[in-house]
Amino acid sequence: MTDPALRTRFTDLVGCRLPVVQTGMCWVSGARLTAATSASGGFGILGAVTMTADGLRTAVREVAERTDAPFGVNLRADQPDLAQRVADAVAAGVRLVSFAGAPSGDVVDRCHDAGVLVMPTVGARRHAEKVLGLGVDAVIAQGAEGGGHTGSVPTSLLLPQVVDAVGGEIPVLAAGGFADGRGLVAALAYGADGIAMGTRFLLTAESRVPEAVKDRYLRATVTDTVVTSAIDGAPQRVIATDVVERITRSPSLLRLPRALAAERRFRAETGASRRALVREGVAMHRNQGLSWAQVALAAQAPMLIKAALVDGHDGVGILPAGQVVGLIGEVPTVADVLATIEADAERTLAVLRAR
Repeated sequence: MTDPALRTRFTDLVGCRLPVVQTGMCWVSGARLTAATSASGGFGILGAVTMTADGLRTAVREVAERTDAPFGVNLRADQPDLAQRVADAVAAGVRLVSFAGAPSGDVVDRCHDAGVLVMPTVGARRHAEKVLGLGVDAVIAQGAEGGGHTGSVPTSLLLPQVVDAVGGEIPVLAAGGFADGRGLVAALAYGADGIAMGTRFLLTAESRVPEAVKDRYLRATVTDTVVTSAIDGAPQRVIATDVVERITRSPSLLRLPRALAAERRFRAETGASRRALVREGVAMHRNQGLSWAQVALAAQAPMLIKAALVDGHDGVGILPAGQVVGLIGEVPTVADVLATIEADAERTLAVLRAR
């Protein structure tokens, strides 16, 4: 029987047993990983940003066929066909839509009208206050330790700020630096309603990442990651490789041709038209405050990630990773990860109660 302390507002909100979320990582969080997480008691989120519309429909159906447990989908708030994607997801039983940043109020309203919950990720207290005002249902507070696009405030400082900012009105999940049950209990002590993890789930048996690339992750230490804005104009934490060093050192003028080539590959992969990408870029510039240079680079990161995490070419791609990668030394099944987190959390809670 699960410890009562592990039943939180988030588990009650979405209907999962454990307050542990597998984040919607592009190229990584496919149907198999998402279904395994939800079936094992956590809450899996399908990484659908880089999927075609048909690919999304196929993936959500596959998750629903694999498990009847609740799951979510990660989308971009500025996708031109967002309304149709949300409708397709809801039709397949998706419980929640997550966004990497703050969606607009109109997007939140459209999601609610479709009958789906909304959960963005934030990296600053003011962002939490903003999305609370938009009416979101939950929020992920990701500290600087987190992988991929990340902020500058450590989780231990960001999390209590976000908890205080929302004032108990919505559940808060902690991300950045979590991989075990002790971390879950620590997050609960800060006032969070659970944890969200990416790197830990990337390194599982159900993750689609090639084994050779997983081995590269396993060799990384807690000091083997770097945060750089050279990849797509926004701060991103990745494993420090020769590829990242070359990109970081390359003159900015040389990055534009590479970005344009990545944009062509991105269109081919996702089925998006150039006109749709231009509309999306204008929306990113207007709603997210990105410079035109950042917009031009926006397609580069997904393709560099795909080169490593899907195609297995880590010599030409990038490896997003949280600093917690240095604490992970094995690739278990998702069920084993969640069972171990639950057992460790309950053991930690028992020790605290006995003091």
